[in-house]
Amino acid sequence: MHLFAENLAVEISSYYRNLALGHGVIPKVFTLVNGEGDQYLFFIDDLPMQSDEERNQFLAYIVQAHESVCYARGTLVIVAKNQQFIEFAVIDRDDTDAIVCSAELTRDMDDKPISLSEFDKTLVKKSSIIFGGLLESVQFSDDRAEDFESLWLEMKSKILHRSMGL
Repeated sequence: MHLFAENLAVEISSYYRNLALGHGVIPKVFTLVNGEGDQYLFFIDDLPMQSDEERNQFLAYIVQAHESVCYARGTLVIVAKNQQFIEFAVIDRDDTDAIVCSAELTRDMDDKPISLSEFDKTLVKKSSIIFGGLLESVQFSDDRAEDFESLWLEMKSKILHRSMGL
């Protein structure tokens, strides 16, 4: 497992803990890291797309365009009203396994998050993750690539960019 992937799992755990307990929100997030250590993070719900297929195509484009070495995608999973989990997966370009992290979320009577268990980390086959193939090379038409690049530029103000450092 690449060091960036391990660090990303720790960072996303802290990020979700702060968002859930500090702000009471649990967004769908996507983040990637390239070989130079540049990290980009944004909310998937900010993408102006209707279908998961279109979102996944955009994410695959971004992963390729930024030469990602790893990425993570997270969300809230509701099993039952009183059983909710924050889950995310970290996918590494050079590994057949992915890191899947899950923590149980507890809410109060007003439906506000009040506690989050520690994130359990499990290694699973990357191929078992629905969005685990974003690192695979995909050919986009010139028009499609141009549309995705324009969308990326439009979203710049909503994208957190930083260097993880080497």
